[in-house]
Amino acid sequence: MITEILTVGTEILLGNIVNANAAFLSRELAGIGVSVFRHTSVGDNHKRLKNAFANAFEKADVVITTGGLGPTQDDITKGVAAEYFGLELEMHEESRQRIITRFAGRTLPESVERNALVPQGATVFPNENGSAPGICIESGGKILIMLPGPPHEMQPMFLNHAAAFLRGKTDGVFVSRTLKIIGIGETAVETRLQDLIDAQTNPTIAPYAKVGEVHVRLTASALNETAAHDLLSPVADEIYSRLSPQIYGEDETSLAEIVIAMLKAKNQTVAVAESCTGGLVSADLVSVAGCSSVFLEGFTTYSNEAKIARLSVSPSLLETHGAVSPEVAAAMAEGAAKAANATVGISTTGIAGPDGGTESKPVGLVYVGLFIAGRETITAKFNTIGNRAEVRCRSTMLALDFLRRNLPLDNPPTEC
Repeated sequence: MITEILTVGTEILLGNIVNANAAFLSRELAGIGVSVFRHTSVGDNHKRLKNAFANAFEKADVVITTGGLGPTQDDITKGVAAEYFGLELEMHEESRQRIITRFAGRTLPESVERNALVPQGATVFPNENGSAPGICIESGGKILIMLPGPPHEMQPMFLNHAAAFLRGKTDGVFVSRTLKIIGIGETAVETRLQDLIDAQTNPTIAPYAKVGEVHVRLTASALNETAAHDLLSPVADEIYSRLSPQIYGEDETSLAEIVIAMLKAKNQTVAVAESCTGGLVSADLVSVAGCSSVFLEGFTTYSNEAKIARLSVSPSLLETHGAVSPEVAAAMAEGAAKAANATVGISTTGIAGPDGGTESKPVGLVYVGLFIAGRETITAKFNTIGNRAEVRCRSTMLALDFLRRNLPLDNPPTEC
């Protein structure tokens, strides 16, 4: 099935909200064997939306909309859809009762009941998280699925109802694996995989850049998931042989999750000392459920005075080498570990910009320090690029990756 995703809402065109719905739907549709060929956004305008339906159905078998199903005057999606297919709106009693139950004990606004109006003969998807049901119209070999706009309503409705409906219309599945790579750029990744990319058929290979890392998405088409995984495995194994240890994980696994799991497996505890990253390393670690068993403390020591007072960094070290130096990065890592009584200390110090850089210490220069009890403290130097936020983000990932690479305690220290 050829599919178009049509997001409805003037707020999207104005840039007031990010169109995350289209990205979510594309990922999920690929997993059930539905090909998305175009994303379109249109404002809350009757004529333009009707034209968007006409344009979409010229090529698409399935059109999925998000937004415009509410009770206000600018919620026009289902009304325009009914007009496009020549259908009258009628009250869907089950949806009406759901709305009444949802508002039990509160005054039910008259307009809210309009959420329960649906085109005649439509399939209705219940909304367990809001008032507007989802709607599916099948006519003349075409399928229109209308989902609410708020992600907390749209996503579960798609996963629990619309996806099952569409699975019944497909003959196969798409299965993807995303390999996550850090330490080399998109061009270098593509160069190392060029022969595989040139020869790709099924599965396909698609590298794409993210801030601080590169993802390689492998997608296989097959009659079932087992057959698709059988197609993916040899290609993934070949990529691992070429890019390991730069590959740190797959799919939804984060770098912080990998680090926390390794710390637990090695019976290690960690403390973090941050200057230029300003708490981002600690925040990434804390985002992982169960981190409290290994993450003891985080120090955001932005000023020299804080480095001296909180981490016992020597004033003479700061005066001689400056805050942005391997010597201070090492002292910060050791100081954090000792202050928190942790077995591991990781630190960041650098120049995030846009000001403060010099010829010898330019904006983007970052040092990471790593203390592991019983081993010599080591440091790494990175020259990152981007604006202030990107430098901080990249530095955070580089620090976590430096820790990841050096946690195997039976191996010699490695550089990134």
